[in-house]
Amino acid sequence: MFLSVFDMFKVGIGPSSSHTMGPMMAAARFLDMMRASPFKFAGVRASLHGSLAFTGVGHATDRATILGLAGFKPDTYDHDRAEETLAALAKDHTLHPEGLPPLRFDPKVDLAFDYDTQLTGHANGMILMATDAQGDVILRQVFYSIGGGFVMTEEELAAGKDTDEGAPVPFPFKSAAEMLDMARASGKSIAAMKRANEVSRGTPESLSAGTQRLWQVMNNCVERGLTTDGVLPGGLNVRRRAKDIHDKLQAERGMNLNAPHTINDWMAVYAMAVNEENAAGGQVVTAPTNGAAGVLPATLRYYLDHVPGASEAHIEDFLLTAAAIGGLVKFNASISGAEAGCQAEVGSAAAMAAAGLCAVMGGSPEQIENAAEIALEHHLGMTCDPVKGLVQVPCIERNGLGAIKAVSAASLALRGDGTHLVPLDACIETMRQTGADMSEKYKETSLGGLAVNIPNC
Repeated sequence: MFLSVFDMFKVGIGPSSSHTMGPMMAAARFLDMMRASPFKFAGVRASLHGSLAFTGVGHATDRATILGLAGFKPDTYDHDRAEETLAALAKDHTLHPEGLPPLRFDPKVDLAFDYDTQLTGHANGMILMATDAQGDVILRQVFYSIGGGFVMTEEELAAGKDTDEGAPVPFPFKSAAEMLDMARASGKSIAAMKRANEVSRGTPESLSAGTQRLWQVMNNCVERGLTTDGVLPGGLNVRRRAKDIHDKLQAERGMNLNAPHTINDWMAVYAMAVNEENAAGGQVVTAPTNGAAGVLPATLRYYLDHVPGASEAHIEDFLLTAAAIGGLVKFNASISGAEAGCQAEVGSAAAMAAAGLCAVMGGSPEQIENAAEIALEHHLGMTCDPVKGLVQVPCIERNGLGAIKAVSAASLALRGDGTHLVPLDACIETMRQTGADMSEKYKETSLGGLAVNIPNC
C-alpha cells in the first residue's frame, strides 16, 4: 500500500474536499473520458446523490461540478476566471472546456439534486452524463468522492481499496503494527521510511520542493485567516473570530496577564483561521480533508512559534510522519465525514498532527504510534452535523479543539516509553466499526444533531 504525501495533502479550495474538490476532480476526469471518446458530444448533465445532494448547496457542490465541467481543477483554481465562466454560463447556457466542442448545460435543468436515489458504493455519489445533438445520453459514468479530495469511478471502487499499481516501495506497511516492525528492523524513523517510499517513486528534490509548497500554502492560509475579518458566506451570518482573538493575544504578550492555559487559545486560533478561510472558499490544503484542514497546520504553527528549539528543518519530517498515519487511517477505515462522521475527519487530522508533533519533538516510533492512538481514541463517535450544510458550525471551533487534543496527545505520549494498552490499529478498526454503525443522519447529511437543533436554520 503506497499513498504519497502529495495524495494525503492536496492543494485545493474550500469549503469541502469531498463535496467541492472531489466533484470538481470527478468532472475533470469525465472531460478526459469525453476527449478520449470517438463520440461527438453536444451537452453534459449531472446528478448528485446521498450526502452530495443533502448538503451540496452548503458545500458549493453544484458550483464545483459546473466549474469542473468547464475545465477547472482545484490545484490551479482561479477565482476571477471562475466568476467570469459562471457569469457567461448564466447568459448562454454553454460550457467551453478545452479540447471539446461547446457543450450545452443549463444548471436549472441539467444539474439535479437527487435526494431519493442512493447510489450503493459510497455516501458521496454523482453521475455525469454526456449527450449528443438530440439530447440522448451517449456516455455515462458514476463517480464517488470518498473523502480528502479522492475520487473513484464505480468500477475502481468495486475493484477494492488497494489499487496501487506502481513500483514496489521499500517499506510497504499496511498497518501500524507492520510500520513499527519495519522501523525496529531497519532502525529508521517513521519519517525516514516514508521518505524512502516517496523517493522510490520520485526524487529527493521533488519531495523537498513539494513539501515546502504544502507548508507555504498551509501557512499562507493561516496568515490570511488571522488578518481577515467579516461575515462568512452561506446565510448563517457567522462572523470570523480568528483575527480578533489573534489581535488580543498579540496585545497581551509580555504583559504577564496570561494564565498558562492561554496557550490553548493560540493553538485554537491558528486552526480557526484556516477553517474560516476554508468556509469562505479560500485556498487550503487537505489535511486529510478540508473540513479538518486546520488541525495539522495549527499544530505545526504551535511547534514553530511556541516550542523552544523548534526548527523549520523539521517540517518535512512532520508532514511525512503525519501522512504515514493518515494513510493507515484511510486504507483501513475512512477519512470521509459522509462515510464515518467527524471522527474520520477531525479525529484523523488530530491523530496525524499528534504523530507529526511527537516525531519532531524526538519521539520514538512507538511513542509516535501512541500519540496518534491517543488523539484518535478521544474523537471516537464524533458525528458530522454541519448546521445548514455549511462547514462552519461546529466545524471551525472543532478544528481548534482538535489541535489542542493533538498537542496533548503528543505530550502524553512523550511522557511515556511508547507502551500502551490500545494499539493504533485497534483504534482505527474501532473507528471504522463505529462509522458503519452510526446513523446516516449524523454523517454529513445535516439531518440530525446540531443541524436540526439550531433555531431558524
